Amino acid sequence: MTAGTAFYHDERCLWHSTGEAVLFLPVGGWLQPLATGGHPESPESKRRFKSLLDVSGLAEQLDVLSAEPVTREDLLRVHPAAYLDRFEELSAGRGGEIGQEALFSHGGFEIAALSAGLAKRAVTDVVCGRYRNAYALSRPPGHHCLPEEGMGFCLLANIAIAVEAVKAEHGLGRVAVIDWDVHHGNGTEAVYYERDDVLTVSIHQENCFPVDTGATTDRGHGVGLGYNLNVPLPPGSGHETYLAAMRDIVLPAVRDFAPELIVIASGLDANMVDPLARQLLYADSFRQMTALVMELADEVCEGRVVAVHEGGYAESEVPFCGLAIVETLSGIRTEVVDPFEETFIAQQPSARTLSHQLAIVAELAEEIRSL
Repeated sequence: MTAGTAFYHDERCLWHSTGEAVLFLPVGGWLQPLATGGHPESPESKRRFKSLLDVSGLAEQLDVLSAEPVTREDLLRVHPAAYLDRFEELSAGRGGEIGQEALFSHGGFEIAALSAGLAKRAVTDVVCGRYRNAYALSRPPGHHCLPEEGMGFCLLANIAIAVEAVKAEHGLGRVAVIDWDVHHGNGTEAVYYERDDVLTVSIHQENCFPVDTGATTDRGHGVGLGYNLNVPLPPGSGHETYLAAMRDIVLPAVRDFAPELIVIASGLDANMVDPLARQLLYADSFRQMTALVMELADEVCEGRVVAVHEGGYAESEVPFCGLAIVETLSGIRTEVVDPFEETFIAQQPSARTLSHQLAIVAELAEEIRSL
């Protein structure tokens, strides 16, 4: 009988270093070093997420597992050899930058391969029936990484590498990727833009990052036409707007596609206090979005859902959002209460603003249907 939920984590992924920065820019010039010394893509939000799983008692009710790094063969299904060779060479030295805002230190290649390995094992174990669903706490993240270039803190395309490995090794067919990271999932989109076996869906803040991708008119190319879907929401979108976009746009598209597996690109940076975005979600928003995906998965793919961690930089709120997702996947509710929830609910958009945002969702749905 298939077991419940697995959680994939490795302490070594938290040792990945992106150096000093102010927001996403390196220290220097007019930018003074922060007192915390931090780049937003630090280990702390992820470490606190895992710590809350431990302290809440949820972790002991899951199978918490690590994984082997992905192999060169795994990587070559997505990334060209020239990119991997350059990455490995820099990693063997002092590290460097392998694309826009894609920094790493010595040994970064090995840690990135391990991060992708967590995603691969999570997808493999669910597809092979060992677990009903899973969460991979991958770091560094992957959804911005292009085949030939790192980008936006992402060094390897974790989800694509995992999906392609399981396609090759276990005959996995149609896959839907639902990316609710607040930034457009341009890397995953690029990998699958001309294919019809993987539906890529990104719900994100419009013109946040990257500023020149993520339009509704980008629907794929060639045989992939119609198999890429972007849902750009205005800054300030809150709980009800996201749920409406999920119900009215995202889930119907996935249902029509009828995948054999749903992968969530689980960025938690649409939370209300994230330093790199301006959306207004809170822990229960992610709980409810997860529940909606699980209901659909029960309908179309025997409940098979894998969430792979992407962004999320608010150390205060990411742990509660992550816990809410894992609680929902596992069906186990802990005693943890998000102490910020009452404040965040009070700060949601007013009725007038919400009406405007829901009208935008309706317009997006109509625009997408007409393409």
